[in-house]
Amino acid sequence: MTILQARHTPRLAAAALALAAAFAASTAWAETPAEAAKARIEAIAAGNVDAITAGYGPNALLEWVGGPLDGRYASMDGIKEAWTKFAKANGPLKADIGHLQEAANPKGATVTADVVFKGKATVPVRYVLTYRDGKLVDEIWQIDPKLAAKPAGY
Repeated sequence: MTILQARHTPRLAAAALALAAAFAASTAWAETPAEAAKARIEAIAAGNVDAITAGYGPNALLEWVGGPLDGRYASMDGIKEAWTKFAKANGPLKADIGHLQEAANPKGATVTADVVFKGKATVPVRYVLTYRDGKLVDEIWQIDPKLAAKPAGY
């Protein structure tokens, strides 16, 4: 290594790190609410509770309508406990997503989807997610038995 290389290597490394951080930040903001919802559905199907709970904003609310976890979860501990119970009870699942739609304006976005999770049991869900500032703030998980009869990706 020459003296010139030795002198500039720390600067080049710092510049490379700064560039990598800027790229990571820009790609994180590039995810649309619909893409975030799809990733979330995949995390739910995989039973990855850490990935599921990472998307919540402060004071998030989960409304679980129907099924054994029916109830309102208004604290991060309660929300994490509900998802942990769901993951343990169902194991890995396959998710069939139908009618995914996004509505957005400068104040936030809402994503709706009909999802049928299949594994040990079939869990048909009408899913509504509200995002503000890139974080999930309100979530409705409505068990909808009539969805189970529809074909995948309808």
